[in-house]
Amino acid sequence: MTDLLLGQTLSFSGNPMTEGIGAARHSARGGVVVEAGRIAALGEADDLRRAHPGARVTDYGDALISAGFVDAHAHYPQTAIIASWGKRLIDWLNAYTFPEEMRFSEPAYAATIAARYFDLTLSTGTTTVCSYCTIHPESVEAFFAAARARGLRAYAGKTCMDRNAPEGLRDSAQSAYDDSKRLLETWHGVDRLSYVVTPRFSPTSTPEQLSALGALWAENPGCLMQTHLSEQTDEIAWVKSLFPAARDYLDTYEAHGLLGAGGLYGHAIHLEPRERDRLREVDASLIHCPTSNTFIGSGLFDMEGLSAAGHRIGLATDTGGGSSFSMLRTMAAAYEVAQLRHRALHPCELWWLATQGAARALRAGDRIGNLAPGMEADLAVIDLASTPAIAQRSARANDFWEALFPTIMMGDDRAVRAVWVNGRPV
Repeated sequence: MTDLLLGQTLSFSGNPMTEGIGAARHSARGGVVVEAGRIAALGEADDLRRAHPGARVTDYGDALISAGFVDAHAHYPQTAIIASWGKRLIDWLNAYTFPEEMRFSEPAYAATIAARYFDLTLSTGTTTVCSYCTIHPESVEAFFAAARARGLRAYAGKTCMDRNAPEGLRDSAQSAYDDSKRLLETWHGVDRLSYVVTPRFSPTSTPEQLSALGALWAENPGCLMQTHLSEQTDEIAWVKSLFPAARDYLDTYEAHGLLGAGGLYGHAIHLEPRERDRLREVDASLIHCPTSNTFIGSGLFDMEGLSAAGHRIGLATDTGGGSSFSMLRTMAAAYEVAQLRHRALHPCELWWLATQGAARALRAGDRIGNLAPGMEADLAVIDLASTPAIAQRSARANDFWEALFPTIMMGDDRAVRAVWVNGRPV
């Protein structure tokens, strides 16, 4: 069956962060043709009606049809502890994260949280997530099973830690390699699922474990690798004390085969010049987590400088350190953080970061994150007048961007009118 969805449409021909707003394509009365789980055509509504007379038509009126949001860094096991009060990173891990992650050795609990997590993310228009799991293989099994049941494109990996964590959350260099390899061989490439090699961060892995995971990544270069980098200044000092011979934080990964294209480095706030140069040289991905960075008091990501230098940047909620499951709220926080660095991000730049930018960070920009023929039909339909406050402001807008911006700054799950996954409404 061919579906024709009508409404406003927003797509991208390039990166507006570097090419300007001309890289965005908006139609006030456009449409998207969906066939067999993919976008078959994009254009003006009247033209598509004539070209596809037998299509099943869903008219969303003035709502915006967009690619579904892509969350490039999250911790689904922290779903239940989101918005926990007042700690720095290391304290937050010990007080909230580690006790909660202990529970994921129970398959039933992991399955319950995975289902809840995807219910929450889909309700906010997010159609792809890249998540850390826990050290328990059961947590990975639950995540992938829930994603597969919903037809989602999803990324995840077993979080590996063999030191500086509670006894019930430590593996070893060998078991981290063995568990990760088995999970990779079981899940990677099944339907729309991708395995991600996942050392939590250098302080919780011995050099031996980092080397083992670097070896696994080298053996499976088609996989991504995710970790954390330079989130807080006290964390960086801790890394220096644990790795006194390292040139900098990034070197603790680079020395063990964990730096390269396909590497996803969460936060990346307090980077040294050498780190910035090396990350750009290998074309690694930097994942901006603005609600987390402000919630835990980490610092202000240098969006302007890193974008101008040509870094590959994605946007992410970092739930549950981040304070919202919503990429709309995440865009709003990214705007606010950039303002504190004297850069007013344009609405098209924010939307690109939450869709195509994040997809590019996951090396999936040719499949998700944009409206274009051949792309997978993961879509979010956004009501640009979802609340009285938003409606009264957007009604005064002089152009589309001025009408979109109030939803970025004030929108929540009420703004999400419909979500399509793999060509089907969910």
